[in-house]
Amino acid sequence: MAVLDDLKKLEDDLTAVGKTVSGHIVIAASTIPSAFILPKMAAEFTKIHPGVSFEIRTYDSAQVTRKVLNNEILLGVTGAKNSSQKLNFHNFREDELVLAAAAERRVNLRITTKTLLELPFILREQGSGTRKNVEEFLAEKDIAVDQLNTCAILGSSTAVCEAIKSNLGVSILSRHAIADAVEHQQVQIIDILNFDMRRFFYTVTAQKRSLPNHYQVFLKYLLSATVRE
Repeated sequence: MAVLDDLKKLEDDLTAVGKTVSGHIVIAASTIPSAFILPKMAAEFTKIHPGVSFEIRTYDSAQVTRKVLNNEILLGVTGAKNSSQKLNFHNFREDELVLAAAAERRVNLRITTKTLLELPFILREQGSGTRKNVEEFLAEKDIAVDQLNTCAILGSSTAVCEAIKSNLGVSILSRHAIADAVEHQQVQIIDILNFDMRRFFYTVTAQKRSLPNHYQVFLKYLLSATVRE
């Protein structure tokens, strides 16, 4: 299989010489990149390479890595990486997780972790990159997820944001997911003292699988995004 992949890559490289980049790109991405980051980057890329089309499929982070690992998808973008020796993970875009509450909720704009445990909390589902990141950040403060006053577990950042706006509870999620709600004064950001929750999104590819030329060009474009910013 590896030999066939190398031959296919060589054929693609030879075919690509002197020709425009074209083809269809299918990306498996976790909810934040698929909704808030990749569509804009795909649009920018097609201005440079109009012969490329995109299909962005949304999964949780665990599903993204599994689909790349199983060779169902050539390129993934995820909010969490694992220790698999069969996958390549590269930093793609920095993100910040923040504690968000409905604008109408009466709560101090700066709280301690102890106060966090007293608030009704909305979690993402198991397998979510955001859920994994929240668990890791809380563990750094010696807090287990089961110590939270969990009022709901929801399957997407959009659903969490809507629940926050309805004042069901508070949650920790990406700034990208609540940017519009904050701008329209539906959601407020609460600062947790001495709690910095920055993370990366990652591109993920299979180590022993070669990418077609148009995938390679787009992957290079994604990985240069951090430099451009």
